[in-house]
Amino acid sequence: MSHPDYRLNLRPLGTPRGVSSLLGPHGVGASPGDKKSKSKTTRGKKKSIFETYMSKEDVSEGLKRGTLIQGVLRINPKKFHEAFIPSPDGDRDIFIDGVVARNRALNGDLVVVKLLPEEQWKVIKPESNDKETEGAYESDLPEELCGSQLPQQSLKGYNDSPDVIIEAQFDDSDSEDGHGNTQNALVDGVKKLSVCVQAKGKEDAGALVIKDENAFTSQDSRVLPEKSLQRSAKVVCILEKKHSRAATGFLKLLADKNSELFRKFALFSPSDHRVPRIYVPLKDCPQDFVTRPKDYANTLFICRIMDWKEDSNFALGQLAKSLGQAGEIEPETEGILTEYGVDFSDFSSEVLECLPQGLPWTVPPEELSRRRDLRKDCIFTIDPSTARDLDDALSCKPLADGNFEVGVHIADVSYFVPEGSSLDKVAAERATSVYLVQKVVPMLPRLLCEELCSLNPMTDKLTFSVIWTLTPKGKILAEWFGRTIIRSCTKLSYEHAQSMIESPTRRIPERELPAISPEHTCDEVHRAVLNLHGIAKELRRQRFADGALRLDQLKLAFTLDHETGLPQGCHVYEYRDSNKLVEEFMLLANMAVAHKIHRAFPEQALLRRHPPPQTKMLNDLVEFCDQMGLPMDFSSAGALNKSLTETFGDDKYSLARKEVLTNMCSRPMQMAVYFCSGALRDPAQFRHYALDVPLYTHFTSPIRRFADVLVHRLLASALGYRELPDVEPDTLQKQADHCNDRRMASKRVQELSTGLFFAILVRESGPLESEAMVMGVLNQAFDVLVLRYGVQKRVYCNMLPLRSHHFQKVGKKPELTLVWEPEDLEQEPVKQVITIFNLVEVVLQAEATALKYSAVLKRPGTEGLLDPQDQLGCGDHKEEQD
Repeated sequence: MSHPDYRLNLRPLGTPRGVSSLLGPHGVGASPGDKKSKSKTTRGKKKSIFETYMSKEDVSEGLKRGTLIQGVLRINPKKFHEAFIPSPDGDRDIFIDGVVARNRALNGDLVVVKLLPEEQWKVIKPESNDKETEGAYESDLPEELCGSQLPQQSLKGYNDSPDVIIEAQFDDSDSEDGHGNTQNALVDGVKKLSVCVQAKGKEDAGALVIKDENAFTSQDSRVLPEKSLQRSAKVVCILEKKHSRAATGFLKLLADKNSELFRKFALFSPSDHRVPRIYVPLKDCPQDFVTRPKDYANTLFICRIMDWKEDSNFALGQLAKSLGQAGEIEPETEGILTEYGVDFSDFSSEVLECLPQGLPWTVPPEELSRRRDLRKDCIFTIDPSTARDLDDALSCKPLADGNFEVGVHIADVSYFVPEGSSLDKVAAERATSVYLVQKVVPMLPRLLCEELCSLNPMTDKLTFSVIWTLTPKGKILAEWFGRTIIRSCTKLSYEHAQSMIESPTRRIPERELPAISPEHTCDEVHRAVLNLHGIAKELRRQRFADGALRLDQLKLAFTLDHETGLPQGCHVYEYRDSNKLVEEFMLLANMAVAHKIHRAFPEQALLRRHPPPQTKMLNDLVEFCDQMGLPMDFSSAGALNKSLTETFGDDKYSLARKEVLTNMCSRPMQMAVYFCSGALRDPAQFRHYALDVPLYTHFTSPIRRFADVLVHRLLASALGYRELPDVEPDTLQKQADHCNDRRMASKRVQELSTGLFFAILVRESGPLESEAMVMGVLNQAFDVLVLRYGVQKRVYCNMLPLRSHHFQKVGKKPELTLVWEPEDLEQEPVKQVITIFNLVEVVLQAEATALKYSAVLKRPGTEGLLDPQDQLGCGDHKEEQD
């Protein structure tokens, strides 16, 4: 819906941000000849800047014939004139140059592109430092795409990266998601780490190289080898606007005070430069904005794009609301949630009416007769100490023959969420709980999350269980699935379970443990934890021997001031045996359920697959490791895992180098995604690369993931508890796609929340010092992994008191020589050589701009020989690797 005023013939205010300089000096997409006819075009219909979208019929036909390609658009957050879509063949991404070629599509949109003629393809010099040939990924590491995340360089300027392999933890807990996973992918891609790096610094920080340095003229491209061309395209259709069309940013007056536009519109400037600037009606703005614009210079607003016409550089929008002051936690958090389309509104009365009304709720007698009664068994939960939505419980009963009966018991959420109800619809739409540093936006009402479904101790709870007979070595002898009723005897934290594991023979005093129900003893729980730990170690050893991969990356957890909510400190989370124990049994249950529902419904199973790494990016990483003399084997997930675990020692330098390489290896990984088995014809595509298993799904976290609720319903049908699923594969695939979209948005929000809190910590408690390891060397900057905090930053030479700096390649390895200005006139200048895998010391310090901070190299000779272990602590994460 567009406001009547939006139909104005709006005059462009110059070249929009991100329009390639190659488009011409006379305006967006203009050619020199256009200048003469300018007066003619302004008299009548204004000249279009963007192409009209293709019709649906033409798009459908083009996709069938292969003349058009569809994909999800990624816009480089650092160079927003550059965008990419993945190549269908897994090779180098397809390049989309400039705003005009992007044709009003925004980051994350599903678009259709048409390849340009070959002479217009991007040319990559063989020795270029073209960091963006693969498209800047946003940090997609954790959870599916990634392994975990690091706070971003600038809060809104994140950087697209793929799905890695820690998902279970991201998945099967609650507050662990909210407290950490802040690991940022390599901001400019593996390419920049390659030893081919030659020439670029920070575009806006004194770089000597212009942005199109690597682009030859079109006629030059014909004489170059094919591999130095990158296919380039333009957007011809937006199939699905997945971007929310909402942005946070600042209001400004238009520059030309005499124009008609000035009297009707203000200019909204988004914090995320990938979003266009937006005209907003002055009637939406604060009443005194025109007379006192400086009063609002630091006020954060939310704006929604309503339209973006073919003849305007800027979009048209409406101000949604004023959030408050930039740089403060709650306004920034609300902005992040809104930008990513997270519904954080209160649940409606219609939804709440679907919940049981008579409280306290008790299990109906008819349910007792329908379920296997496990209330007398020793069953307990292991979760972060702050967890309130307890999805899963464990049990381990020794058998007379030396084997064990092991159970995974999952909250039976589907019992409380009737299919087709208002509650079901809102849960399906939200699709996931969203974990922020300071709070959770729940998928389901809190009464369900924290009381009715949560497996709280000493209370009868409805569950869905998988129970195995296992040998001490973890071999499955028997397997049972079914609806159950349990009564958890205690709520253990990871710290409690860890102390039991570390003290196998010591009797732990009751005062050190939470309350345990009278029917069970502390010793009984301790023995069960030890037995589970023993089996979990065998399961884990066997998984990795069979070829699984894990990319563990540093994750941050924060301590917050109870009164102000501000971060007081942070620590890198330590993943310990108690986490691994839970992870192994969650994985085992998810795999067992995947096979069960796929056998029952080969065309209607909701599964989860993880495609192998992107070929081109993996090849670049292989080349980099070869050039650096690193004996890494990338032939399979298992081979890579073996390389990472066996190549490095356990001294400080080796551990830091492993951390850097793990970060690099996360880069080519693709996202793990939900899918319907009937929508994919090739069973080979069902595989999960990181876990190296043929079938996988999510069953263990239905309180916070709607995909698990769908899987519970399928399992209930497979066991005859309910009617067979009446859903077409295409319909289930649409639900899977929506779960994927919301899961990705949730992950982004979590990363940005962590980035927000870390930036505030630097502002409030900085400067912060840490040892760091060099990850990539450019001609006037270098990238480091800050070991104490797990953040990845770029250090710029022009921010240092240097007399000079010089870039060269020694063999194939990049090297940056820094010559420091002496502090004393009588001293000689100090020379420092920066190469990949150097250990250096850096200082993180806040910048004047809200929530931005920079890394500055400490002068040689002033280092304090910091030990990154000094400040490492433990957080609370439960993780299931995926």
